[in-house]
Amino acid sequence: MDSLTQIVLGAAVGEAVLGKKIGNKALLYGAIGGTIPDLDVCLGLFTDTITAIELHRGFSHSILFSIFMAPLLGWLVNKLEYKKNLGWQAWTKLFFGSLITHPLLDAFTTWGTQLCWPFDIKVAFNAIFVIDPLYTLPLLVGCIGVACFQKNLKLRTRLNKMGLILSTTYLLSTLILKFYAHRTIETALKNQGIEYTTISSRPSPLNTILWNANIDTKDYYLTTDYSFFDTQPIQFKKYPKLREKSADLIKYTNIQRLIKIAEGWYIIEKKDGQWYFNDLRFGVIPREDGSSFFAFSYLLEEKERKIQATETPKNQRDAKFLIQTLWKRLQGN
Repeated sequence: MDSLTQIVLGAAVGEAVLGKKIGNKALLYGAIGGTIPDLDVCLGLFTDTITAIELHRGFSHSILFSIFMAPLLGWLVNKLEYKKNLGWQAWTKLFFGSLITHPLLDAFTTWGTQLCWPFDIKVAFNAIFVIDPLYTLPLLVGCIGVACFQKNLKLRTRLNKMGLILSTTYLLSTLILKFYAHRTIETALKNQGIEYTTISSRPSPLNTILWNANIDTKDYYLTTDYSFFDTQPIQFKKYPKLREKSADLIKYTNIQRLIKIAEGWYIIEKKDGQWYFNDLRFGVIPREDGSSFFAFSYLLEEKERKIQATETPKNQRDAKFLIQTLWKRLQGN
């Protein structure tokens, strides 16, 4: 999830663990704990694009990391806050809670996370977009409210608890919404006589009303979207796999790494004399001129007998038009 969400989630967890004893400092240290797993993005400053993608949501997002880091942080903060006389165990509980909830939340997104590191098992429920106001707002309002009251007031505890309950209930409800949307798309495929091997569904940005899906067939991928307000039949768009044209590129090690990152959902295409690797898991972004492009696309360049990948940039104008298009589409077809 986005940084703000992880900060307020960590703060709310910190408040739930030690708020009655240390007041607003529980929010502060919880927020710090909720931020720490995402510091792995800093590694991207010292390595190439592909390695940076592989490292993100890896070790720092694992259960093992939370288990080992929590006591270390607990011991350190206990030394800094020695006047509180809480003992390292109490601080450890705070940091373990704020650390472990970070990857657990990320597991609900399309990116997923490596909870079971060092085992190569990626957990991704594809149930919530990385930015979802309906999940974040209850936590944010709760934390702001908590900060306005003294630590010994019952209202403070109730506000924080309510924020956690509302956000968690919404998060769990996304699994039910996903199940319904997924089944609806499967039924449409069956009714239209389309044979396929795999289907992957996920929510569109900022909401859980409009859902996108990728469908794998023998020679091409299908994409579609479905809103709970739709009244017309679901339609599918074809994207040829183009495997034969990119056969020579697929042999490169870095291309194989990208294919693994994309979990097999990819198209390699040549545009304007240059090769691009498109990760299909995050769909396409429309442009005002009627064209569209894949949300995550990488320019491929051969240097020193190796393939280097560079993510193609997105601009604010595309993002603005995307929001407008999403708002219109989620109201139904």
